[in-house]
Amino acid sequence: MEAFFSFNCFFLMPVYGFLFCFYFIKLIKKLIKGQNDTNVEATVMTITFILIIWSISYTVAIGN
Repeated sequence: MEAFFSFNCFFLMPVYGFLFCFYFIKLIKKLIKGQNDTNVEATVMTITFILIIWSISYTVAIGN
């Protein structure tokens, strides 16, 4: 189980960061255009943000 969490924190963190930034840019573009249907972008950003914070906290906890 620890191997899964380590893999998740080390190898998938760039993927989470890329997804967060990609959907953040999409959200900004939609807001500039005046579109208000941003549910998908907000949902993906929330999930990836939670995974990023979880991965960082797990890494810090294992390091201690």
